[in-house]
Amino acid sequence: MNTTEKVIFEQFPYWEKAIRSISASHEAELTVFVGCGTSYNLALSLAALSNAAGKPAIAAPGGEWLNRPQIFWPRWQKTHVVALSRSGETTETVAAAKASRAAGAFVTAITVEPESALARNCDRLVDAPTHSEEGIVMTVSASLMLLLGMELIGMEIPHSLAGAAEELARRVDATLPEFIDGRSHFVFLGSGSLYGVALEGALKLMEMSQIVTQGFHPLEYRHGPISLVDEKTAVVMLYSADQKEAEAKLVAELQEKGAVVSGLGGPGNAAFDIACDPVLTGLCLLPALQILGERAAQARDIDTVTPRHLTKVVKLA
Repeated sequence: MNTTEKVIFEQFPYWEKAIRSISASHEAELTVFVGCGTSYNLALSLAALSNAAGKPAIAAPGGEWLNRPQIFWPRWQKTHVVALSRSGETTETVAAAKASRAAGAFVTAITVEPESALARNCDRLVDAPTHSEEGIVMTVSASLMLLLGMELIGMEIPHSLAGAAEELARRVDATLPEFIDGRSHFVFLGSGSLYGVALEGALKLMEMSQIVTQGFHPLEYRHGPISLVDEKTAVVMLYSADQKEAEAKLVAELQEKGAVVSGLGGPGNAAFDIACDPVLTGLCLLPALQILGERAAQARDIDTVTPRHLTKVVKLA
């Protein structure tokens, strides 16, 4: 067991410590979730969850919100900017937080580094300690930042979710050798708040295993990308509670075209029930998606402790 695998399966006590640790968010006309890479994927999920809860929100990449915020939202007053960064040192995100405050927005920072630049340039700091051995690839910290963001929206997360997520990750892990074997094309599909989680699953597998990977809204996949599907395709379907019937039809079509499908919450070559409230599904799924990336890397004999071209903190010169 390498360090990445160890950390993935040791993350759940950190969840339990973070659950119910913060109060709901600052009142605003609009909440803007801002991040880069994994943090942007989490921002997409959080914005969808916030909107579903009746709190208007959008998500923006750090560099885009920094350089052209007006294409997302024309007013700063009564705007709550939630900046997500594991290190708290990501160049675009820190600069976006500074610019947002200077323009009159209230800024909340979500990070696992309370002494970081982002923590020093916010109106409210939301943080939680992460696993001390977490390396370059974001695993525990990604789960924690999503959890903290969900609490910030006002969502109640039961302590039992940590156990449900661990149990699901282990069940999925047992099926991965067959799922990965012979596959060179991986696709992650998710809708609503699960779209950002699907993108995060794709990013994890891509950066860990160096396999080109895609993420889509499920029904959008039929509009062109489905032309790539063959017997070397592996699909991870993140089923949504309100679109399961249509998503199951898509899965059947993909299987007919040769793909193997892992059905998280619905039918597939391997099918998994998700033992939590549907609105909590994204968080529950993250560790399973993380271990998939690690197993794909192991199958190619790639060390995820030092992935190619990646650094733990991304700074622009």
